[in-house]
Amino acid sequence: MAFNKFREDEGFIKEEERPLPKHELKRKLWLLFEYPESSQGARVIAIVSVVVILLSIFIFCLETLPEFKHYRLFNTTNNMTRVMEDEVPRTTDPFFIIETCCIIWFTFELLVRFLACPSKMAFCRDAMNSIDLMAIIPYFITLATVVSGQRPQERPANERGNNQAMSLAILRVIRLVRVFRIFKLSRHSKGLQILGRTLKASMRELGLLIFFLFIGVILFSSAVYYAEADSERSFFKSIPDAFWWAVVTMTTVGYGDMRPVGVWGKLVGSLCAIAGVLTIALPVPVIVSNFNYFYHRETDQEEMQSQNFNHVTSCPYLPGTVGAKLKRDSVSESASDIMELEEGMLLSVENHHVQLGNYHQQLQQKKPNCNPLHNNNINAVSIETDV
Repeated sequence: MAFNKFREDEGFIKEEERPLPKHELKRKLWLLFEYPESSQGARVIAIVSVVVILLSIFIFCLETLPEFKHYRLFNTTNNMTRVMEDEVPRTTDPFFIIETCCIIWFTFELLVRFLACPSKMAFCRDAMNSIDLMAIIPYFITLATVVSGQRPQERPANERGNNQAMSLAILRVIRLVRVFRIFKLSRHSKGLQILGRTLKASMRELGLLIFFLFIGVILFSSAVYYAEADSERSFFKSIPDAFWWAVVTMTTVGYGDMRPVGVWGKLVGSLCAIAGVLTIALPVPVIVSNFNYFYHRETDQEEMQSQNFNHVTSCPYLPGTVGAKLKRDSVSESASDIMELEEGMLLSVENHHVQLGNYHQQLQQKKPNCNPLHNNNINAVSIETDV
């Protein structure tokens, strides 16, 4: 514990603990779908997942082109016919078929990861898994709408028109939710993960930024409204109308749809722009510092893993050919070391026996000369005692 505390104080990166399932099959599936660096097969699955995500996003954007839209006639409550875009896809539509294939892969991946995860509670609390779930829910709602919308003639005209308008609004919101599939790339992108950690660590600074902008918007929108109150060409009819202008000016965007026309209004606009630059510039260095911290931490972890790659021979994250190769290399090296150690021990034992034999021979040769000296010493001691 003291050594780990010392490493943390010195700036060493603490290795992240990754729990694994106890069952062997679940462990293999979990490593295969969760850790792309564990084996070659896991890398292939990660590449397939990224390709499917990009294909789904591409189809989502492509189907909004006018050439691929479908239109339908709707009956209004005034017995009028209206041409509107048909938000309900057809089952024979190529885009719908490709979307179905992508959803099958997303659902399969999510179910396998859920069944093989080491902790179901931790899996449900993970934000990335919630994003994966949100990515497939809109499809099933759309599919239910397709199935229920195949027989609209069974309902009355008024009820059918109201239900159609409601269904269109719901389907547009659901289709908008599909764009959040792009966040599925963060599972395979270190850059998006670093950005998420940076935003999470900078929530206090972002809150201060929003608070400062809120104060500035209230002040300058009120000031520009009263500064332009006497002008007939004023764009600011009320203070809430000036909120948009204040936000756009403080963030230095400047669309130009609303602008002051008087001298006092332009003065307020100048102060608003300067205050916006200062307000945004204050918390930005802290956010940049957090980003640099997480970026260098990630790069240091990658370097540490690459340096320790040849030493971790029994790593549970290397169950494939790479781990087996490392294990064979380590076993061969350890076997050669053991043989050299045994040879050295045999040689040392033999030398030790030879030295002991020589020592015993020397003792046998010196043995007759030892007794007189010993007797003389005893006599000398006795004489000294008598005296």
